Amino acid sequence: METLTLQLDPERPQEDAIEWAASIIRGGGLVAFPTETVYGLGADATRESAIQKIFKAKDRPADNPLIVHVSDREMLSLVARNISREAEVLIERFWPGPLTLVLERKAEIARSVSAGLPTVAVRMPKNKVALELIRRSRVPIAAPSANRSGRPSPTSAAHVARDIGGRIDMILDAGRTTIGIESTVLDMTVSPPVILRPGWITREMLAGVLGKVENAASEEELRRSPGTRHRHYSPRARVVLIERASPQFIAGLLARFLESGPVGLISHTVVDIENPDLEKIVLEETAAAYARSIYSRLRELDEKNLSVIVVEGIDERGEGAAVMDRLRRAASEIIEGDG
Repeated sequence: METLTLQLDPERPQEDAIEWAASIIRGGGLVAFPTETVYGLGADATRESAIQKIFKAKDRPADNPLIVHVSDREMLSLVARNISREAEVLIERFWPGPLTLVLERKAEIARSVSAGLPTVAVRMPKNKVALELIRRSRVPIAAPSANRSGRPSPTSAAHVARDIGGRIDMILDAGRTTIGIESTVLDMTVSPPVILRPGWITREMLAGVLGKVENAASEEELRRSPGTRHRHYSPRARVVLIERASPQFIAGLLARFLESGPVGLISHTVVDIENPDLEKIVLEETAAAYARSIYSRLRELDEKNLSVIVVEGIDERGEGAAVMDRLRRAASEIIEGDG
């Protein structure tokens, strides 16, 4: 399959390009498009044959549910039923935006979207290209991240092309995503609501609206959310996550790894070690800086055929919880350090 890439203005997406992409969705095809979180791989959420194409293109396990994207409240009524007052309050407060709600699934939504479960994960993206594509498609769009399953999520059209080019019909290229990590997933079918996957909408934000909010504690709970049970976000290289450590500890660890081959480092600490086999990337010590860069930086280092990539973690407060969740899922090994 030849994959066509169309360049779009992110603020004023060209109508003819969006209509072309929407016609592919309506015809049962696959279109990759940007959201504010990561690039998604979209298909008509009501067509089982189209959803199966997503799983095939991504090599995605069939028991990993997808998120359905809607453009307005009216479309949500086609996807979910028995929407609680609490869910309505969250929709009013956080949509469009990076919050996915797990609700009761309507029969019109393809069963494989939800991995056979009676629930459905749904959100309204805060991205003009995504919203216009959904509106013009006139159907809810199921869209996991537009990458090979298990790889770092794509934050640019180039990442999509590298992973699944030739497997899908079209890529809408509207530049880099703004947040850089996936949405918060909140299960609204239980009381109190349960966070199945942390994201940019934090537990503190949700509790400020709902009161009590829990974190998922069981495998059964995690089954209702994408991106929680299988290994995710990983480059081919071995990833070692250092949770808390001094510069001296990090330098010593790097020296040991360098004995076995070239090493990459992503950190917010400047490490005093010079070696031609060490690739260093320094980020700001903020959740926003890490979120915007971590997937693209992991991909960048992975292309250098390194033996190991060392990543320094950040504070888990607020949005940092989502960043650390992704890093732990990407890691082959986690080291506490000496911090």
